[in-house]
Amino acid sequence: MRIIRLFYILAISLVYQNLFAAVSLIPAAPQIDASSYLLMDYDSQQLLVSKGIDEKLPPASLTKIMTIYVAAHELSKGNISLDDETVVSEKAWKMPGSRMFIEVNKRVKVRDLFRGIIIQSGNDASVALAEYISGDEAIFAQLMNKHAERLGMKNSHFINATGLPHESHYMTARDIAILASALIRDYPDIYSIHSEKQFTYNDITQSNRNRLLWLDESVDGIKTGHTEDAGFCLVTSAKRDDMRLISVVFGTKNDNARTKANQVLINYGFRFFETKKIYGAREKIHTADIWKGNTDSLNLGLRKDLYVTVPRGQFDNISTVFDVPDIIIAPVKEGALVGHLSLLLDDKKIVDKPLVAMQTVTEGGLFKRIKDELHLMILK
Repeated sequence: MRIIRLFYILAISLVYQNLFAAVSLIPAAPQIDASSYLLMDYDSQQLLVSKGIDEKLPPASLTKIMTIYVAAHELSKGNISLDDETVVSEKAWKMPGSRMFIEVNKRVKVRDLFRGIIIQSGNDASVALAEYISGDEAIFAQLMNKHAERLGMKNSHFINATGLPHESHYMTARDIAILASALIRDYPDIYSIHSEKQFTYNDITQSNRNRLLWLDESVDGIKTGHTEDAGFCLVTSAKRDDMRLISVVFGTKNDNARTKANQVLINYGFRFFETKKIYGAREKIHTADIWKGNTDSLNLGLRKDLYVTVPRGQFDNISTVFDVPDIIIAPVKEGALVGHLSLLLDDKKIVDKPLVAMQTVTEGGLFKRIKDELHLMILK
């Protein structure tokens, strides 16, 4: 009996070792010498690494991600076109800092201004495009703030289209990740310009300042930034297989530091985590009983695709919990909230999403309602 008990204890020990081996093999998140930083999965929007992500900081040229987002929105609405030409104002021509080298009173196509902003980080191009869209850079900044509010960027405020320093001009790492995700999702054609390594305008060729485009084939964007107040900043997005990550780094000491920091973050994410689609939008994932309706069952699902990011090898340990009312009474409209879905990993809730009705269930006939009422009286 003693030998049997020893074997039993050994077997139990091995089971527990196997259960927690994958977790124990994942190292702590990398520590980055920067003011603020994060690593986020694009599809699940889950944060994998974070530090000071809601701290309001000067964003420098990371601002231009919003400048491009607003311009892409105007393009999608047909308010501007890539072949439109704008006349360069004296204000745009005189802008300090990084430049596209457009010339005052000369005509420049919108398509060139997009590349002048994205690839060359031109302050002159940013003001020229802002003035073309809104007539004035200050009015364009109002558009930037409207889009920030709509996207849920709660701790950002824009004064200009360039990112030149101003005490009321700031962003946070979390908000930049939200914005970068929105640009990739909403305007993929414009986002693709961020992968271009150089652009020539006015016989001057300038290289994209994001050096990770040369160092990592999976990187396809997105933007650098630098001022004395902001330090060296970089937002990066990379895609390997079906997984896309976004990293944001604020306030490093130099260009090499921001490049290395982003590389460390994205390598960590791809090496130790994986993302999978669990349920699709409008997919039937649960069926509940419904009373007094023209049918006895109600299909439930999610409004959006559900992606989850977990440590590699841990998807089999995820469990699903449906929290649905015991009694649902018709009528119920399609899209109405009916309970919640939770995903648990090692008894820890990692996802909580609202379940919605997949179809409209109207009231049943008089006989059906009376019959169900009698059944409910018995159940109570």
